[in-house]
Amino acid sequence: MSHETGLRYTAGEALARLADGNARFVRGEARFPTVQKEVLAALAKGQQPYATILGCSDSRVPPELVFDAGFGELFIIRLAGNVLSPEVAGTMQYAGTHLKTPLFVVLGHEGCGAIHAALQAKFHGARDRSRIEELLQNILPALDAIDPEAPLDEQMHAAVEANVRWTLRRIRAMPEAQVREAEGIMKLVGAILSLSTGVVQFLDE
Repeated sequence: MSHETGLRYTAGEALARLADGNARFVRGEARFPTVQKEVLAALAKGQQPYATILGCSDSRVPPELVFDAGFGELFIIRLAGNVLSPEVAGTMQYAGTHLKTPLFVVLGHEGCGAIHAALQAKFHGARDRSRIEELLQNILPALDAIDPEAPLDEQMHAAVEANVRWTLRRIRAMPEAQVREAEGIMKLVGAILSLSTGVVQFLDE
């Protein structure tokens, strides 16, 4: 199997590669159970990932597997609740400035523990350890429109999407992101993974 090194992709081509990879993953036809030594040797010289993924640390949602992507193809940032912190923003800036990935994806998922904890804090006054509460502060603003009277499963569904969109808005508020999107250099999209099916839904604008 040849590895497509040294290729540049548009944001649209990168998004299509993610969608195609997720389709292979869902069908059970993933291409990358192993990696050839020649591929590793080539990647040691440098990387040119076609997409940057900000995802959750949850062990059930590894982006490389979900999108059937090989070594060197995705630049991954994982943090509980796929939240934006100064460190995450700096890592994304590195991906845009130095790696020049054309596509940035914020990937949330069903059943996210961080989202559940944020809902419990917001509507039931639940408290957690100090570092976890600092993390939840990044999620709570996303939950303003969640119906406190709705069943928990409906709250979770709405909150997962709301959190992805909240993170997208925060990224788009950055001057550099605004310039890069306006110039067509970068595309930013949100997505949600279904744990039960493995299907990734890309959100509309």
